[in-house]
Amino acid sequence: MRRLLKLSKNNNGFIMAALISFIVAALIFTGALLEIIDVNLSTVNTNVQSQKAFNIAEAGINYYLWHLSHNSTDYKDGQTTPATPDPTLGYGPYVHQYVDGNAINEGTFTLWINPQGGGSTIVTVRAIGQVKGTNIIRTVQAQIGAASFSSYGVVSDSALWFGNDETAAGPVESNQGIRLDGPNTDVASSANTSYVPSLSVGGDGNSHPGVWCNTSVTSPVNCNTRPKTDWLYPVTSVDFNQVSSSLCTMKKTAFANDSSTAALANQANACSQTPSTRTAAYIPQRSSSFSLTKGYLIMLNTNNTYNLYNVNSENDRLTPYTNALGLQLVASNIAVPSSNVIFVEDNVWVLSNPTYHGRVTIASGRLATSNNTDIVIAGNLLYSTKNGSDAIGLVAENSIFIAPYAPPPSGNFNYEIDGALLAEAGAVTYGENGDAANNQAGYRTNTSRCTYGWTNANQTFTFYGSVATRQTWTWNWEVGGNPCGDAAFDSVNGYISGIENTNTQYDYNLLYNPPPSFPITSGYNIISWREVLTHP
Repeated sequence: MRRLLKLSKNNNGFIMAALISFIVAALIFTGALLEIIDVNLSTVNTNVQSQKAFNIAEAGINYYLWHLSHNSTDYKDGQTTPATPDPTLGYGPYVHQYVDGNAINEGTFTLWINPQGGGSTIVTVRAIGQVKGTNIIRTVQAQIGAASFSSYGVVSDSALWFGNDETAAGPVESNQGIRLDGPNTDVASSANTSYVPSLSVGGDGNSHPGVWCNTSVTSPVNCNTRPKTDWLYPVTSVDFNQVSSSLCTMKKTAFANDSSTAALANQANACSQTPSTRTAAYIPQRSSSFSLTKGYLIMLNTNNTYNLYNVNSENDRLTPYTNALGLQLVASNIAVPSSNVIFVEDNVWVLSNPTYHGRVTIASGRLATSNNTDIVIAGNLLYSTKNGSDAIGLVAENSIFIAPYAPPPSGNFNYEIDGALLAEAGAVTYGENGDAANNQAGYRTNTSRCTYGWTNANQTFTFYGSVATRQTWTWNWEVGGNPCGDAAFDSVNGYISGIENTNTQYDYNLLYNPPPSFPITSGYNIISWREVLTHP
């Protein structure tokens, strides 16, 4: 017989309590799950917005990279304020709306621009990106700089030849080609895939690669087994023609540096102006007539001043080397101008007294005439320090010469030149190849007679800096077995003009910290960048 099971009231209560507990637990779990989902969605959204802020900040850096490429001296984003920069961040703040490719305003980037100063091309740019409608920001800071002619140990518009006893120090480049028999410490590059070098730069009548060495050379480096991964060719050529516009810019800079000539700087024909007014930054031509043996001597002092002399005559013969220049003092202890640029509308002789502490560029050119001026190094030319705080730039319309009376006439010595040397149309050289047919190294006003030579092992020459030359670059000449002029005889190499024992070093501080207003070779690039943690 069947019996019906009846649930008691106690059983009904148990089931109801269990059901309620399950529902509560489900609600709690669902709530927790929804909260986790919401937190994750919020985190994802925050990350998306944070990445967007970072992209906006990067856009600010790229914008100012473009801006500097079009106006390399504007550190105020096209504005006139503030008059003085923030001591830490520089000029700013400059706020830009960031509009994406779909014309949607995504937010803003705020710029701070801090030029390194002292003539350096390096600018530190800080960009703060913020997403529209949020407090989310990211900050990116970059160093932006332009390569100049001082970015090379040696750069030439002509072919180069480094003998097996010469080291190619620093980056070297030729618009023609390089015979590199000696060691190299950095990249060696040529604008040509191949070229036919002349006899004077190691040629043999045959075509050779853009950078090459003679297979017969086995010491101090073996041509056949040496690494050549840092020999690059072809590369983009270096445009020496732009130096002319750079000289014009430096002349305008010199005009603008003094109230008596400032009005000339903004004239359309500023670079053809030849005022007779002398300032600390602008030194006028001696007269309308031009002479290789007349101009000015600038003696750079240790305390960031210079002494100025008229040069009335020059004699390069050995006998009067002790008084080779006819000098007349113009002024002493002239403060180097705030622009750190001295433009001379004539030939310039330069030396330091005894060293120079500061940063300066001396430019020489007669831009209003067909005459091309030279710069002559008339003695030691030395920095006080070699850590980048000191720099000497020489930019000549024609050539830069080491005078035959610049080194000590006799005895043991280490003659030294520190600086970035740039010859727009001519050479950077001791003497010049005055008589190529007879292999004689003459000088500016007497090219048929060999200049003085030093061959003693304790008579040395150290060059520390960089060289940029349209034509020849050499510190000495081997003039063969026939005596000529004042050349010194060496039993191995014959007669020598110049200092036989040399040591050329590249000043790596000049790579992105060239002398003031030194001509650049390319546009601006990002040297380094990092994110600035605004919320550590």
